[in-house]
Amino acid sequence: MEDTRAPEPGRGRQSLVLAICCLSVLLVSLDTTILNVALPAIRQDLNSSVTGLQWTLDAYTIVLATLLTSAGSTADRLGRKRVFRLGLMLFTVGSTLCSLAPTTDWLVAFRTVQAAGGSMLTPVAMAILTHAFPHPRERARAIGTWGAVVGLSMAAGPVLGGLLVQSAGWRSVFWVNVPIGLAALMLTTLHIHESRAPHPRRPDPGGQILVAVLLGTLTYALIEARGAGWTSPLVVASLLAAAGALAWLVPYERRRDESLIDPRLFRSAPFSGATATAVFAFAALSGFLFANTVYLQGDLGLSPLDAGLRLLPMAALSLLCPPLSGRIVGSRGPRVPLLIAGAGIASSGALAALVTRSTHPSQLLLSLMYALFGLGFGFVNAPVTDTAVVGLPSAQAGVAASIAATSRQVGAALGIALIGAAAASGARSAAWWAITGCGLAVLALATVTSGRRPAGSAQRVKATAGPPSAKGSHASPGSTPARRAAPRCGDA
Repeated sequence: MEDTRAPEPGRGRQSLVLAICCLSVLLVSLDTTILNVALPAIRQDLNSSVTGLQWTLDAYTIVLATLLTSAGSTADRLGRKRVFRLGLMLFTVGSTLCSLAPTTDWLVAFRTVQAAGGSMLTPVAMAILTHAFPHPRERARAIGTWGAVVGLSMAAGPVLGGLLVQSAGWRSVFWVNVPIGLAALMLTTLHIHESRAPHPRRPDPGGQILVAVLLGTLTYALIEARGAGWTSPLVVASLLAAAGALAWLVPYERRRDESLIDPRLFRSAPFSGATATAVFAFAALSGFLFANTVYLQGDLGLSPLDAGLRLLPMAALSLLCPPLSGRIVGSRGPRVPLLIAGAGIASSGALAALVTRSTHPSQLLLSLMYALFGLGFGFVNAPVTDTAVVGLPSAQAGVAASIAATSRQVGAALGIALIGAAAASGARSAAWWAITGCGLAVLALATVTSGRRPAGSAQRVKATAGPPSAKGSHASPGSTPARRAAPRCGDA
């Protein structure tokens, strides 16, 4: 297939492409932080159970995680601009439907429409960025800016959500997505060039079904076990189905020439480390936000706006740290940002376990707790994304970005199911210590999977894991030849 990518853009067009892609990540990430603040209002208006609220969050993350990888490869095959535009349209329509939901069940259903659109945004936007910023240092800095937008959503989301919920009700938190989605759609139509991978991956419906069964049944078991019990027939059957899907997925994917998720990629220590780090970091984030909603609005009785304002120290550092993290990744590699990330998340969880014992907490300690988490989370995205993107041949940039994004959503779903369930059931101390454990896991992974020696394994996998047609003399223009020397640890 002919490579239809546009020539490497100049700085002006690079900045415009970055702005459009950042609008898409703002659309997806703003929805999460706003919705957490709105959960108590949704529960009261729709008479939702705690399990229903968990499904309102997890239905989105499960569908997102299930479709992300196939969305990336589909965009490589059919055209990134085309799939990106479809994602923006679906997300905007889904947001409108969510604002009209009459019951919790309908809200959960409409959230899946949002998720179907969101699955086409993050990985495809990252693939577009990868080709717009082909040089490692510029790409790392662009990813830092991308991460800062996630921080911006954390800064704006709780406060904006609080204002909207108090002034116009919880349905208004979905209205805000509509103008952003329409603006991004118009700018994409006008300014993004169509591109396809020269050697796109073929569809893998079998792998897609197995991934959906694995994620769906595992999350169902984790959420429903709190009420039904671990010995419930449905919970046991779901766990067995998840184990069976995982046991079947690995050998099935190994037999395929172009699998949905190539198991060989996980021989790369940096790639495996980035994937696992994303799971732990986003489990900590989703659990932290859910537990804080229960604590601030439940135990302390704060209004949505007051609860949002309490999170500003976390949001501010989540906004300021990603560009710095991206610069460090570009110059020194991923280890230092990951160590900072792990230390910040672990210390915030440990401090939360002490501070939240009281219904009259010290405001200074509460702010410090949120600042530490913001520091940790602000440093994690750039090294995870950069490592994952360079872990595959550039012709598969959409697949590389979607695997990283999938691991984030898997972590978010598990965090809501496990940490959120602990917080909602009154075992709040266990929830905070689980967040501490996630931070310690990030620290351990940073130590083991980053550095010069692990970078060598990444280069070997990168040279052998691409599709056969993309190797040798038919390699894509942007791919890294196998004979090239192993990059510095900051580039791998």
